[in-house]
Amino acid sequence: MNISIIGYGKMGHEIERTAVARGHEIAAAVDGETDFITKAEMIKNSDVAIEFSTPSTAAANISRCFHLGLPVVCGTTGWYEHLPEIKELCIKEKTALLYASNFSIGMNFMFRLNRKMADFAKRYGYDMSITETHHIHKIDKPSGTAVTIANGILEENDRYSCWKSVCEGETTSENELPVKSIREGEVFGIHEIEASGECDKISLRHEAFSRAGFAIGAVIAAEFIQNKRGIFTMNDIINV
Repeated sequence: MNISIIGYGKMGHEIERTAVARGHEIAAAVDGETDFITKAEMIKNSDVAIEFSTPSTAAANISRCFHLGLPVVCGTTGWYEHLPEIKELCIKEKTALLYASNFSIGMNFMFRLNRKMADFAKRYGYDMSITETHHIHKIDKPSGTAVTIANGILEENDRYSCWKSVCEGETTSENELPVKSIREGEVFGIHEIEASGECDKISLRHEAFSRAGFAIGAVIAAEFIQNKRGIFTMNDIINV
């Protein structure tokens, strides 16, 4: 399979190493708007594009790939306000999109555990909270993964009507789910969910040791999406 990598930073390089190790070819590495022009023919010869760029450029990057007839695997977060129009364009161009807030197989299992704990907390009166920690270069806050966790809790626990991004020591109202974000060092990603009761506390924690887990999931997603049409998520791959 020929893959174009859209966004050639640290994550893009990790995807390249993983894709080559799995027997794929890198047709083009795109690291800016100009590359879409100078490398247009190479991109067109791809079977799929894997997009890990920035929140401000992701939607435009996906649109350009769709116009070239390419299915896209997107791991960028912080752009989902454009998701309805991107989905519409995907259907119009008769191609495919697989997007996820986190491509780690372990994290997608944690999404499932989170829903179970949210239901437990509802039935037994536990207070829930989320803390996410990432490297200082991460732009969006809270992380897309934390938002996915928060939305999962809201769907399973009707005590909370919304989630709220909070700072250290900040309080929330009874119906607001607190989500705390920490930016420090070169942390790849830590997400912790807590359910606190009068007598005890339960914690679910996922820590990424490197970018490799995200890259493996993204390449598996690219293998899955090849020759398909429509809108997909990681649930379609791992059936959680």
